[in-house]
Amino acid sequence: MANKKSNEKNVRKLTKIGKHSIGLTLPIEVVRELGWKERQKITVKKIKGGFVIRDWKKR
Repeated sequence: MANKKSNEKNVRKLTKIGKHSIGLTLPIEVVRELGWKERQKITVKKIKGGFVIRDWKKR
């Protein structure tokens, strides 16, 4: 895979998964920096103008 220009690194595409879901890939550098692992639970909250994605915390 070719290297992306620095201004294009954070541009991502939404991908259809099945009939009712859309997926988004995250930059591996960010995932590693946060210490997240594959299949880890996260929360997604809709806010004005976008979303907040956070680690899921058991309450």
